[in-house]
Amino acid sequence: MNYNEVIEAARSCIGPYCKACPVCNGKACGNSMPGPGCKYPGNTAARNFDKWQEVCVNMDTLCPNYDPDISFTMFGHQFSAPVFAAPMGALKMHYGDKYGDQEYNKIMLKATSEYGVAGFTGDGVDPEIMKSAAADMAELGGMGIPTIKPWNKEFVFEKLDILNEKNIFAVAMDVDGAGLPFLKAMNPNAGSKTVSEMKEIIDYAKMPFIIKGIMTPAGAKKAVEAGADAIVVSNHGGRVQGATPSTCEVLPSIVEAVKGQTVILVDGGIRSGVDIFRALALGADAVLIGRPILTSIYGAGQEGFNIYIDKILGELKSTMTMCGAGCLKDITKDKIFS
Repeated sequence: MNYNEVIEAARSCIGPYCKACPVCNGKACGNSMPGPGCKYPGNTAARNFDKWQEVCVNMDTLCPNYDPDISFTMFGHQFSAPVFAAPMGALKMHYGDKYGDQEYNKIMLKATSEYGVAGFTGDGVDPEIMKSAAADMAELGGMGIPTIKPWNKEFVFEKLDILNEKNIFAVAMDVDGAGLPFLKAMNPNAGSKTVSEMKEIIDYAKMPFIIKGIMTPAGAKKAVEAGADAIVVSNHGGRVQGATPSTCEVLPSIVEAVKGQTVILVDGGIRSGVDIFRALALGADAVLIGRPILTSIYGAGQEGFNIYIDKILGELKSTMTMCGAGCLKDITKDKIFS
């Protein structure tokens, strides 16, 4: 199969909100809720995609002719590329009946692990989702990153107990989910977290802790103060709060605020190897990709995942060759024009 065939196969089993578009640019889904869309005005995903396209790359081929090295190290582990699968949740509600969260996570985690990268898994009102993901990760040597909602502290600790026991590689919390109705209805202290509350949670975890959903320099500084080992610049809370800027737009100021103090990942609208190059040139250490990976798995399972990742990493290497970057640290801000 090729990538176009994977997407065509996905169209037969995904939906009704997601259209498995040839380019996942947020245009066709818009305000689709529930589903891949977002809260009014419904342009968060489209803006994420569009703003990456405004960043141009600077070609420079007067350089050594080498095969680019795209290996990436985080928390002492070397990955084959600076790409992670983003957490996806409530799949049957959002993307159709083919996979439940547990089924999808099992395929995705195996695919990412065997490729030499890693996957974030989602969380939900059903506690079995995270338990199942943790068990799947344990079978893969602990490789994977469960993403916990900002529940109340007691519930978070219960989840961390499971992850600590299974020696999971790292854990994340998507703090931009704080406005979800089921969290707002939960008492006490579910939803938004103070720095001291976040620090208590991070201290309880026995693994690297990632805070996902950072969109301002101030938020990034607070995450560092709380002890986050990494942050994810992400506006997927845009499904709950509309009218947010793109992650591309806010990334440079966040990098300026906390670069060197924590690992910086970015999520939102990254669809190609050129987009990965753009993100790294703007200061990110690695990227998360969600919906195109999901669509590829819907289309052809683990084979679909491999086809998509082969495609975008080939694009990344080609861009590095054309821009004179032999390894990831060579992808610096002078390699782009914006």
